[in-house]
Formats: sequence, structure tokens, C-alpha cells
Amino acid sequence: MDYHINAPITKEDARKLRSGDYVYLTGTIYTARDAAHKRMIETLDRKEPLPFDISGETIYYMGPSPAREGRPIGSAGPTTSSRMDKYTPTLLDLGMSSMIGKGKRSKEVIEAIVRNEAVYFAAVGGAGALLSKCILSSEVIAYEDLGTEAIRRLTIKDLPVIVVIDSKGSNLYETAIKAYGEELT
Repeated sequence: MDYHINAPITKEDARKLRSGDYVYLTGTIYTARDAAHKRMIETLDRKEPLPFDISGETIYYMGPSPAREGRPIGSAGPTTSSRMDKYTPTLLDLGMSSMIGKGKRSKEVIEAIVRNEAVYFAAVGGAGALLSKCILSSEVIAYEDLGTEAIRRLTIKDLPVIVVIDSKGSNLYETAIKAYGEELT
């Protein structure tokens, strides 16, 4: 199925999505990679508030390249999601609704996705220049000293993603491999 969904993503929207669905996201999302995730967890460990309310929000695992003249951001492709796996269950338990990245997730992350009725999306790796055209604005909101790994608030329109792991735990990476194997037999 194809869906057009507004971000922040509601629990109701997350529950209706199934692995393999194509989604076009419009609204507000945030970027954060490993260094920002590490800092967010350190902030929580100190019992301090995160730099933004993560409840219901989407984090895009992306570190953009510098913006060209007249554009809000440079190339904006996904980074490998497993690098955030040790931090992700904590953020999901705090109410984060979804993540955008590429690649497989750990068992602990999948369990946290199901427990929190969240969703994991993949964006097409290698298509950062095309994906950047869906970004209308970009503002650094925290950890500016991290450069491209700073947390940014993005305003997006029709950002194309694919549901990889849905709120029930169905994993496209596993089901697609199984389906492909069955086609060969």
C-alpha cells in the first residue's frame, strides 16, 4: 500500500502500516546520528531533559552535506541504523514513534518497536541528493559542536520511505528473503 502521512506520526498511523508499505512523509522530523544519540543518552543519565520532546517524533539517521546556495540542506541520505541500536530502545520507551535509516536492526530494537507500537522506515541509500529535494527547511536545534551530526529539525514534504519493521514486528528484510527463496524453488 501507499500512504501519505503527516509527521509527527500518531500511534494510530503507526499501527496501520505494514512492512513493505510505501510512505510519503510530510511535516516535521529530526536528524540524529551516533554522536547525538550518545549525547542524548548521557543527558538522560544525568536526569536532564532532552533538547526536544521526543514523544511521537521521528528521527532520521542522517548527517547532511553542506547546503548548496539557495537550498536548506545538502545531500541527505540515510546512514546505517545499527550504529544507533544501543540507544534506540531507550528513546522508543520515551515515546519516539519512528526512525528512518537503512539496514537491519537488533533483536532489542525490534522488541522495543513492538512494545511501543512504533515503526522503522528505510530510505534509499545512495539517493541523498534526490531525498534532499523533499526537505523544505533545516535548523540545528542542539549539539551544534557536532557539525553534521548535530540534531536538526527538518520540515519535509513527501519524503519517500519504506516500512521495514512495522508495529507488529514484521520485518521486510526477513519476509522478502523468504519470499525470494520460495520463488526460486
